[in-house]
Amino acid sequence: MKAAVVVLLIAAAFAGGYGYGRWYGKATPAPAAAKKPERKILYWVDPMHPAYKSDKPGIAPDCGMKLEPVYADQAPAGEAMPAGTVYVSAGKQQLIGVRYAEAEYTTGSQTVRAVGKIAMDEQLISHVHSRTDGWIDKVFVNFTGDVVKKGEPLLTIYSPDLLATQQEYLLAIKAREVLKGSTLRGVSTDTDAMVAAARRRLELWDLTPAQIDGIASTGKAVTDVTLYSPVSGYVLTRNAFGNQKITPDTDLYTVADLSRVWVLADVYEYQTPLVRMGQEARISMPYSSGRTYSARVSYIQPQVDPATRTVQVRLELPNPGLALKPDMFVDVQLNVPQQRMLTVPAEAVLDSGTAETVFVDRGNGYFEPRAVETGQRAGDRVEIVKGLQAGERVVTSGNFLISSESQLKAATGDMKGMKHD
Repeated sequence: MKAAVVVLLIAAAFAGGYGYGRWYGKATPAPAAAKKPERKILYWVDPMHPAYKSDKPGIAPDCGMKLEPVYADQAPAGEAMPAGTVYVSAGKQQLIGVRYAEAEYTTGSQTVRAVGKIAMDEQLISHVHSRTDGWIDKVFVNFTGDVVKKGEPLLTIYSPDLLATQQEYLLAIKAREVLKGSTLRGVSTDTDAMVAAARRRLELWDLTPAQIDGIASTGKAVTDVTLYSPVSGYVLTRNAFGNQKITPDTDLYTVADLSRVWVLADVYEYQTPLVRMGQEARISMPYSSGRTYSARVSYIQPQVDPATRTVQVRLELPNPGLALKPDMFVDVQLNVPQQRMLTVPAEAVLDSGTAETVFVDRGNGYFEPRAVETGQRAGDRVEIVKGLQAGERVVTSGNFLISSESQLKAATGDMKGMKHD
């Protein structure tokens, strides 16, 4: 019994001390949570009509939309924004994938690539004709594609006119021999002139000096005169057959020298300012195991092909081993060194057809539309001639959506006071 009384007294004492401390004791203050600084609101604007501003929240009177706050940390202090400048929050920038790049000075070289086709050098193509009427007797080169060398016989011709001129030449030589000892003044000079005139006519008939000397030494006219190839090359066309009647208009053979060839390359019109006469180029073929050839620009066509919007550029190059054959397709590469110039990524420039625009990052989510003038293109970058300075940051991705927002803002600004849906 005494033990139970003792336990009750101890419990009562503990309860009394706990209650006294709870109600009358001094409580230990809990640590205060760090307060987040409040953003200062400058004013409220109509999201559909940014020109409308209010000094208190509410509903826009023109379109009934809830006004949105503009904070002090969103706009550069004391700086007036150009027309068309839009604000895009960080969340929206991330949503539409906005990316940036700086306008900077770049140097280096640009590569102009084009597809070309091998063609025969027109300056090395020869057409073989007879300079007199006659008949073909023998044909030595008798198929297309045959290879001939300069001075090699092609065919023999029987020509009555050529035979008569040979006989005149022999008579002039004989008369000169007979009148060599004449005492008459001027006779020797006249006979020499007759011989020279007859020889000249044979040369005009396309007889070689060796053929004419042979006629003079033998004293006999040649019935069948041999026609020789004027150049070395491949026979492209053959129109000479035995017993065929020919005239000076008859194109007997076409012979092409392929030791030097042309490359006709189609260059897009926007790349033509980069191509210059005498410029070096590199020619390659996908199936040539990496072999390349060095060529040089020899001609630039003065007109643009209206169907392909390209300009044909002609290059010349030697053809050792005749590896380059007419009508082959090849790859053409021209390296163009460039001077130091201010450039931005090409995707940063929005071209409407009448104006070129970039969006400059003004900081704190503001983007300014800036009209620029562009120059030449260097790979994936484009030259800025006017409108930007080095170091300015421009939008390279998401600028189409920003442009739409800017145009909407400009349109709603012009429609001030009109009811918006």
